[in-house]
Amino acid sequence: MAKATKATLTKSDLIDALHSKNGTLTKKAVAEVVDQMFSTITEQVSKGSSVNIVGFGKFHAVKRAARMGRNPATGATIKIAATTTPRFSAGKAFKDAVGKKK
Repeated sequence: MAKATKATLTKSDLIDALHSKNGTLTKKAVAEVVDQMFSTITEQVSKGSSVNIVGFGKFHAVKRAARMGRNPATGATIKIAATTTPRFSAGKAFKDAVGKKK
């Protein structure tokens, strides 16, 4: 039986992986770049802009209309407010890489 791979790559794991692939940046510098990238994507999407990284995917916001729902504990009908949620659409190269058979 094949050894199971780690199911989750944490932010710390990502920083370690990027640091090991880059010979010039310190781990602290890589962490700062990762933090700035996540911060920039979050800031732009929260403003209503899309962030498109060619070959990887697109981060964008989607508005969800108000709707009626049901409280599962009581069965009472409740109104669920409209909201804006973040979405990610994978790019073709990313989809192709994930879909490859090993």
